[in-house]
Amino acid sequence: MTTASPSNPRRDGDDPGAREKLVALRSALLRLHKTLIDMERRTYEKEFGAVNVGEFFRLVVDHPQFAWLHNISEFVVRIDETLTGEAQVVPADAETAVALARKMFTPTAHGDAFQKKYFDAIQHDPNVVMEHGELARVFLSDEASSAGGKS
Repeated sequence: MTTASPSNPRRDGDDPGAREKLVALRSALLRLHKTLIDMERRTYEKEFGAVNVGEFFRLVVDHPQFAWLHNISEFVVRIDETLTGEAQVVPADAETAVALARKMFTPTAHGDAFQKKYFDAIQHDPNVVMEHGELARVFLSDEASSAGGKS
Protein backbone atom coordinates (compact mmCIF):
# COMPACT_ATOMS: atom_id res chain seq x y z
CA MET A 1 0.00 0.00 0.00
CA THR A 2 1.29 3.47 -0.82
CA THR A 3 1.80 6.09 1.87
CA ALA A 4 -0.56 8.97 2.55
CA SER A 5 1.99 11.76 2.17
CA PRO A 6 0.48 15.06 0.98
CA SER A 7 3.09 15.29 -1.77
CA ASN A 8 2.59 11.71 -3.02
CA PRO A 9 0.67 11.86 -6.31
CA ARG A 10 -0.49 8.21 -5.93
CA ARG A 11 -2.23 6.30 -3.15
CA ASP A 12 -4.11 3.05 -3.39
CA GLY A 13 -7.88 3.52 -3.48
CA ASP A 14 -7.81 7.22 -4.41
CA ASP A 15 -9.03 8.55 -7.72
CA PRO A 16 -5.66 9.16 -9.44
CA GLY A 17 -6.74 12.28 -11.34
CA ALA A 18 -8.33 13.88 -8.28
CA ARG A 19 -5.30 13.17 -6.14
CA GLU A 20 -2.92 14.55 -8.78
CA LYS A 21 -5.00 17.76 -9.00
CA LEU A 22 -4.89 18.22 -5.23
CA VAL A 23 -1.13 17.57 -5.11
CA ALA A 24 -0.56 20.06 -7.96
CA LEU A 25 -2.79 22.67 -6.29
CA ARG A 26 -1.02 22.14 -2.96
CA SER A 27 2.39 22.55 -4.56
CA ALA A 28 1.39 25.75 -6.38
CA LEU A 29 -0.12 27.20 -3.19
CA LEU A 30 3.00 26.42 -1.17
CA ARG A 31 5.25 28.15 -3.71
CA LEU A 32 2.91 31.15 -3.87
CA HIS A 33 2.72 31.30 -0.07
CA LYS A 34 6.51 31.36 0.23
CA THR A 35 6.77 34.09 -2.39
CA LEU A 36 4.17 36.21 -0.58
CA ILE A 37 5.92 35.68 2.77
CA ASP A 38 9.23 36.72 1.21
CA MET A 39 7.55 39.83 -0.22
CA GLU A 40 6.07 40.76 3.15
CA ARG A 41 9.43 40.15 4.84
CA ARG A 42 11.18 42.54 2.45
CA THR A 43 8.51 45.16 3.14
CA TYR A 44 8.77 44.66 6.90
CA GLU A 45 12.57 44.78 6.92
CA LYS A 46 12.63 48.00 4.86
CA GLU A 47 10.68 49.68 7.62
CA PHE A 48 12.00 47.96 10.76
CA GLY A 49 15.37 46.45 9.81
CA ALA A 50 16.55 42.88 9.34
CA VAL A 51 15.17 40.13 11.56
CA ASN A 52 16.64 36.74 12.43
CA VAL A 53 14.89 33.43 11.76
CA GLY A 54 13.26 33.22 15.21
CA GLU A 55 11.95 36.79 15.03
CA PHE A 56 10.73 36.19 11.52
CA PHE A 57 8.84 33.07 12.56
CA ARG A 58 7.14 35.03 15.35
CA LEU A 59 6.22 37.78 12.88
CA VAL A 60 4.68 35.32 10.43
CA VAL A 61 2.58 33.81 13.21
CA ASP A 62 1.64 36.94 15.18
CA HIS A 63 2.21 40.18 13.25
CA PRO A 64 -0.80 41.81 11.52
CA GLN A 65 1.22 42.42 8.35
CA PHE A 66 1.44 38.65 7.79
CA ALA A 67 -2.04 37.72 9.07
CA TRP A 68 -3.66 37.74 5.63
CA LEU A 69 -1.34 34.90 4.60
CA HIS A 70 -2.79 32.58 7.24
CA ASN A 71 -5.70 31.91 4.84
CA ILE A 72 -3.28 30.20 2.47
CA SER A 73 -1.73 28.14 5.28
CA GLU A 74 -5.18 26.98 6.37
CA PHE A 75 -6.11 26.10 2.79
CA VAL A 76 -2.99 23.95 2.42
CA VAL A 77 -3.72 22.23 5.75
CA ARG A 78 -7.20 21.32 4.50
CA ILE A 79 -5.72 19.86 1.33
CA ASP A 80 -3.20 17.91 3.43
CA GLU A 81 -6.00 16.54 5.58
CA THR A 82 -7.82 15.37 2.46
CA LEU A 83 -4.67 13.79 1.01
CA THR A 84 -3.70 12.00 4.23
CA GLY A 85 -7.11 11.20 5.68
CA GLU A 86 -8.66 7.78 5.86
CA ALA A 87 -11.33 8.62 3.29
CA GLN A 88 -10.45 8.01 -0.33
CA VAL A 89 -9.81 11.07 -2.47
CA VAL A 90 -12.61 11.44 -5.01
CA PRO A 91 -13.12 13.85 -7.92
CA ALA A 92 -15.48 16.04 -5.85
CA ASP A 93 -12.61 16.73 -3.41
CA ALA A 94 -10.42 18.14 -6.16
CA GLU A 95 -13.28 20.00 -7.86
CA THR A 96 -14.25 21.71 -4.60
CA ALA A 97 -10.66 22.65 -3.71
CA VAL A 98 -9.91 24.03 -7.17
CA ALA A 99 -13.17 26.01 -7.25
CA LEU A 100 -12.44 27.52 -3.82
CA ALA A 101 -8.86 28.36 -4.82
CA ARG A 102 -10.03 29.90 -8.08
CA LYS A 103 -12.41 32.15 -6.14
CA MET A 104 -9.91 32.97 -3.38
CA PHE A 105 -7.08 33.80 -5.78
CA THR A 106 -9.03 36.10 -8.06
CA PRO A 107 -7.07 39.32 -7.57
CA THR A 108 -9.39 42.30 -7.49
CA ALA A 109 -9.27 45.75 -5.96
CA HIS A 110 -12.96 45.41 -5.12
CA GLY A 111 -13.11 41.92 -3.56
CA ASP A 112 -12.80 40.73 0.01
CA ALA A 113 -9.84 41.73 2.20
CA PHE A 114 -7.70 38.80 1.02
CA GLN A 115 -8.40 39.45 -2.66
CA LYS A 116 -7.48 43.12 -2.25
CA LYS A 117 -4.17 42.27 -0.53
CA TYR A 118 -3.48 39.68 -3.21
CA PHE A 119 -4.30 42.22 -5.94
CA ASP A 120 -1.83 44.67 -4.38
CA ALA A 121 0.84 41.96 -4.14
CA ILE A 122 0.48 41.16 -7.84
CA GLN A 123 0.78 44.86 -8.67
CA HIS A 124 4.00 45.26 -6.67
CA ASP A 125 6.01 42.05 -6.99
CA PRO A 126 6.89 40.31 -10.26
CA ASN A 127 7.68 37.10 -8.33
CA VAL A 128 4.07 36.99 -7.16
CA VAL A 129 2.96 37.42 -10.79
CA MET A 130 5.08 34.42 -11.77
CA GLU A 131 3.65 32.22 -9.02
CA HIS A 132 0.11 33.40 -9.81
CA GLY A 133 0.78 32.23 -13.36
CA GLU A 134 1.73 28.79 -12.07
CA LEU A 135 -1.46 28.65 -10.01
CA ALA A 136 -3.44 29.70 -13.10
CA ARG A 137 -1.88 26.75 -14.96
CA VAL A 138 -3.37 24.42 -12.33
CA PHE A 139 -6.75 26.04 -12.91
CA LEU A 140 -6.38 25.72 -16.69
CA SER A 141 -5.35 22.08 -16.49
CA ASP A 142 -8.41 21.46 -14.32
CA GLU A 143 -10.65 23.17 -16.90
CA ALA A 144 -9.06 21.17 -19.72
CA SER A 145 -9.49 17.85 -17.93
CA SER A 146 -13.08 18.73 -16.98
CA ALA A 147 -13.91 19.69 -20.56
CA GLY A 148 -12.21 16.55 -21.85
CA GLY A 149 -14.32 14.37 -19.60
CA LYS A 150 -17.62 15.76 -20.89
CA SER A 151 -19.25 14.44 -24.03
